[in-house]
Amino acid sequence: MSSLLGEACRGGRHLERLGLSPGSSGNISVRVGDKVHISPTGQSLGGLDEDGLSVMHLGPDGLEHVGGPRPSKEHGLHEALYLRDPEAVCVVHLHSTHAVAASCLPPWTEHSALPPLTPYLLMRVGNLPLIPYRPPGDAAQARLLRELDIECHGALLQNHGPVVAGRTVSEAVDRAIEIELAAQTVMLVRHVPGVRMLTDGETEHLTSTYQQPWRASL
Repeated sequence: MSSLLGEACRGGRHLERLGLSPGSSGNISVRVGDKVHISPTGQSLGGLDEDGLSVMHLGPDGLEHVGGPRPSKEHGLHEALYLRDPEAVCVVHLHSTHAVAASCLPPWTEHSALPPLTPYLLMRVGNLPLIPYRPPGDAAQARLLRELDIECHGALLQNHGPVVAGRTVSEAVDRAIEIELAAQTVMLVRHVPGVRMLTDGETEHLTSTYQQPWRASL
């Protein structure tokens, strides 16, 4: 368990070093059995340590705080993704600049807020639906994410930022980084005429090869 908690803390520090978690924004968690260890409220991801994580019990009805400091108010987003995927081990939520900017735009489609401009979002994430705006920490938004009928590893929260799960810490962290890079590309080219998106055949080849969900509903 200690190794997994250490991975989460290192993942948080990595995200902060990349500039994707300014100040005390963003949160990260790992699941170990029926316990979820999550960054506390107001804690910089760059300052995480194993002994300072909040501990929550994950039951069929959700998360309950059972130890450590007060958890992030956005723990409901983590709960939703763990309940959607019993094999998810880590959840990352960021307020990274370009992903937040893209979340303020209309979604490309129902199943993906971002268009398929480069292969990497399709190779690492696949579907990335836009969840309608709710205030941070609002339980209704977590419910929307939990009950979403689109197969996905995470979502873009409208006017807020990304939240994504992985079956390893590195997978969740890499997905969060890729969403930011894909959003940056969108913001750079969105007013450029004649931008080429990947074709349906190209997107289907990538998502099939890398086994990522694309367009399919649950």
